[in-house]
Amino acid sequence: MTRTAHDSARPWRGIMVATTLPFREDRSVDYDAYADHVRWLLDNGCDGVVPNGSLGEYQTLTPEERAKVVTTAVEAAGDGARVMPGVAAYGSAESRRWAEQAAEAGAGSVLLLPPNAYRADHDAVRAHYAEVAKAGVPIVAYNNPIDTKVDLVPALLADLHTAGHIVAVKEFSGDVRRAYEIAELAPGLDLLIGADDVLLELAIAGAVGWIAGYPNALPATSAELYHAAVAGDLATALPLYKSLHSLLRWDSKTEFVQAIKLSMDLAGRTGGPTRAPRLPLSPEIDAAVRAATEKALAEGHK
Repeated sequence: MTRTAHDSARPWRGIMVATTLPFREDRSVDYDAYADHVRWLLDNGCDGVVPNGSLGEYQTLTPEERAKVVTTAVEAAGDGARVMPGVAAYGSAESRRWAEQAAEAGAGSVLLLPPNAYRADHDAVRAHYAEVAKAGVPIVAYNNPIDTKVDLVPALLADLHTAGHIVAVKEFSGDVRRAYEIAELAPGLDLLIGADDVLLELAIAGAVGWIAGYPNALPATSAELYHAAVAGDLATALPLYKSLHSLLRWDSKTEFVQAIKLSMDLAGRTGGPTRAPRLPLSPEIDAAVRAATEKALAEGHK
């Protein structure tokens, strides 16, 4: 399968896969395997990659590892516009440094969480995004109030967009109703699907991209689902979505990293182990993920 056409002017659009990171048995990073994974995703219908997100276990990486993951992704993609590194950090200055590193590596955009060392108020959120925006690379805001306890509500997103600090938002609140308020308050802000199990609902509501988890295991079917959904082709999208939903919902659970890596292993792509403090899945969760993955594979998804 050939690579999809990518919007070079707005490279955060389309299917941007939040990539898993392969570790060897000693838990060192396997950069060659990671480069191969990036190329494989692009060759199987995805538009770009998001290294150093939570799915890439960035919190467990040394600064040297984190920087090399970005340069590896850019080199493997062959086009830095296809790469959107996560630049989350506890301090705004550190996030800005990671954004500058991404820009120097040639990345087309970055993904930025709000301050999350504490429950930041709106003034702190605005200051945080303003500081990182000084790096000069387009910023996609990441709204994950479940984990960060900081909610980028539609009015705040509109403020950030009006100030020129963000170009898009990865919406992970799970509240699909927000899509319409975001469009009303910030019509120029791109809405990106932030959780696999609300893909169809947000696509119908006008999303123009998907920062995705399960394409790590099933990129071709995921691309078919996404393109049908954003085109409003429900005859194609709805059966696919129903077929995959028992699997896609693992992207929104605490064990999402281990679950997606297990699904990759079962699909013939090396997912492998995670770094501490993430532990192997419990027998019950392991069995549930296996059952959902095997069902998807048996139905021909790939």
